[in-house]
Amino acid sequence: MIERRTGPARTASVQPALSFWPGLTTAASLLAFAALWAVAARLWPSRAFPAPDEVWQVFLREAANGDLGFHLGMTLGRVAAAYIVSMVIGSAIGVFLGINRSADRFFNPWLILFLNIPALVIIVLAYIWFGLNEAAAVGAVAVNKIPNVAVTMREGARALDLRYADMSAVYRFGAFDRMRHVLLPQLQPYFAAASRSGIALIWKIVLVVELLGRSNGVGFQIHLYFQLFDVAAILAYTLAFVAVMLLIELLLVQPFERHATRWRKRSA
Repeated sequence: MIERRTGPARTASVQPALSFWPGLTTAASLLAFAALWAVAARLWPSRAFPAPDEVWQVFLREAANGDLGFHLGMTLGRVAAAYIVSMVIGSAIGVFLGINRSADRFFNPWLILFLNIPALVIIVLAYIWFGLNEAAAVGAVAVNKIPNVAVTMREGARALDLRYADMSAVYRFGAFDRMRHVLLPQLQPYFAAASRSGIALIWKIVLVVELLGRSNGVGFQIHLYFQLFDVAAILAYTLAFVAVMLLIELLLVQPFERHATRWRKRSA
């Protein structure tokens, strides 16, 4: 007698095939974008609108002489430093304000003030007050991001379920266990949102910081090639850094988020 395969076996065999679709869709989308760009560049040839192959040649040249790797590394270092400082300080402030209503009422105008100060103003003031150095550059970027992180984490702290805190008190959890098993799992979605938006915002501000007061980095190179009207080089550095940030998103941010939320799948 021929035995008919049931649903679970069929699902297991189809699952590996489906796992390739997101990657294929992303690749197809990027290829379509490059093709559209190439066609537009051929229809309207201009020095201000180079074709993808011209940008690729500049990318290879800059990578070969080492300039691309050096400037990417400098920018990534500033992004990482500003990200760590802003997430640590902003998370601490946000959680404190979320669980302390009196402090929240007092410091809320401060948050609104810093949220609405333009990033350019903070960068210029940091360079005037502290000089054209790395501390001023990283500090200016962090100060721009800390209020955003604090607001997001404050909302997470406000949404904490107090029943879990009561349960931890009943079972006599220590401070570390309360943070690990009660506080952090509930704050994780808000931390992930602040982290993802933080990376996207920080690297854009870092480019402005480098353009105004640093002698290296992607922002400095973009400013240099802007003076030379070299659009191909500007696009090469821009797309190279965007590619690095996409890799960070795919290889670090998303896997960490899946790992942090694995407990939800187990409890579902």
